[in-house]
Amino acid sequence: MVFGFAMHRRQQLEAEFLRIAGSMRMLGAQRFWLTGDLARDQVAPDSGLHLLVIHETEQPFHRRSDFFQTHLRPQVGTTFTVYTPAEFAECSNTDPVIIEATSLSDEVIV
Repeated sequence: MVFGFAMHRRQQLEAEFLRIAGSMRMLGAQRFWLTGDLARDQVAPDSGLHLLVIHETEQPFHRRSDFFQTHLRPQVGTTFTVYTPAEFAECSNTDPVIIEATSLSDEVIV
């Protein structure tokens, strides 16, 4: 491993998070959270960007991230986990993905 690459990766992830955050409102996201390695402060050279997104959509769960991937074209490996507002309200106290994301970082209201 090249010394300092994890720090460089952190800078890449933070810059991409800020770029994406600036576009979420325009794409209809209601709220979102940073999760994953960056939120845990455990960035490694192969870490990606992970976001939990609340977005009203008719798409099936497995296709929802496609919308954000297509419109935002992330510059680093990025995972969007997308819930509708109703799903989020129903599962916010039981879904481990939601529980972890909401406990790791503050929500961004767009």
